[in-house]
Amino acid sequence: MSSPQFRDGAPLPDDYSCKGGQGNPPLRWSGTSGAKSVALVVDDSNPLSGPEVHWVVFDIDPATTELGMNDVPRGARQGRTTSGKVGYAPPCRPGGSYRFTVYALNAKELGLEQGADLTRTLESIASHTIARGRLTANTIE
Repeated sequence: MSSPQFRDGAPLPDDYSCKGGQGNPPLRWSGTSGAKSVALVVDDSNPLSGPEVHWVVFDIDPATTELGMNDVPRGARQGRTTSGKVGYAPPCRPGGSYRFTVYALNAKELGLEQGADLTRTLESIASHTIARGRLTANTIE
């Protein structure tokens, strides 16, 4: 997993935080050729009040290997975030550890609707995961 906008372990550019307004950063990945679908989860693994999920996208075609800035692949669905929003909820906490994780899944579809409940979505992704890749942004620029 990679991004043309930041390296693993580097800060997340302000443009993709709650101060920027650009939406999600562009992302690229490989190694999902044996999957039936792909999912993407963005979370802060280090908040004070427990993990915070900023974005969930699922039912991504396995032939897809990149996501543009402020983009959702055709046919993909988005689940609810910790805040209840459907779509990218930009991170705000400067001290966060923001994980962009792509999951290769053994199911063509998760059987969940657009705006699905966060707990149901994460449980479904976990039960179908066959591989994963991760890009981490430590803090926000």
